[in-house]
Amino acid sequence: MKLAIVILNWNGKALLQQFSPSVISHSPEADIYVIDNASTDDSVFFLKTEFPDVKIIINSENGGYAKGYNEGLKHVDADIYCLLNNDIEVSPNWLQPIIETFKTQPNTAVIQPKILDFKNREYFEYAGAAGGFIDKYGYPFCRGRIFDTLEKDLGQYNAEEDIFWATGACLFIRSSVFKSLQGFDEHFFAHMEEIDLCWRAKNLNHTIKCVPASTVYHVGGATLQSSNPQKTYLNFRNSLYTLVKNASGNIFGIIFMRLLLDGLAAVKFLIALKPFHIVSILKAHFKFYLHLPRLLKQRKTTLKTKNYFTVRSIVWAYFVKKNKNFNQL
Repeated sequence: MKLAIVILNWNGKALLQQFSPSVISHSPEADIYVIDNASTDDSVFFLKTEFPDVKIIINSENGGYAKGYNEGLKHVDADIYCLLNNDIEVSPNWLQPIIETFKTQPNTAVIQPKILDFKNREYFEYAGAAGGFIDKYGYPFCRGRIFDTLEKDLGQYNAEEDIFWATGACLFIRSSVFKSLQGFDEHFFAHMEEIDLCWRAKNLNHTIKCVPASTVYHVGGATLQSSNPQKTYLNFRNSLYTLVKNASGNIFGIIFMRLLLDGLAAVKFLIALKPFHIVSILKAHFKFYLHLPRLLKQRKTTLKTKNYFTVRSIVWAYFVKKNKNFNQL
């Protein structure tokens, strides 16, 4: 089984300098690639000078996470791709549990490790934690993280579990499955494209797992800070894209409820005196409705998994019932 670790980079020389040594030293089982997304710093020169064994793929433009990986992976020969953010520190023997799971479970197509916070290592990290799920209305949450509440890692999620989506911060996927899904949807540019990819894999009856015996540490927000209105825009827009493409049931009824819930999110930003985030939500909805005809066409060609959610509304569970931890759901 041939494994390739593929790191997408854009102007990330400092991150490559900090985190590449752990990846190289703890990953003897894998070939290591860096896809450079048209960086304007000297990332490529740095890699060639300091880490000559790392294979470099240079994209002609910064097409974001989705297009960056779609283009770069065309040049990677492997059975398993590990898509790894450039701000992740890996731990010794982190690959062994992942490789073993792929070998013994042929229907498992996608895996993520346990993701802990690089800056506060006793806690789960926002982007993925111990595996992702989604509610009926397209809001994502994780074992170990619901909205902005991060749980302390007490071993409560150390069991290997089927999940709904794996984080794009560290996502292992069989290359054959990635190709059969035609990769990421490039309309997303960045954020939540991994949820769409995993949902499409689920619709084809593939299994997605979190394997917590493998642990990595993620800085998070190194490319686009969580307080950035652009990230708010991408998350709200792309969540709606994913929902229309993949959700079963009365999609217009679901969208109507999302409109109400996103309105409540805007009120929350208003109370927090964050007007630019309100504008981001409005822009996200405008762009979504502009692309709705295209999304409905995609929806017609997509198989649907009926039971895509176990929690009807994570907004209700979290804000009304005050269920802050995953085990309380």
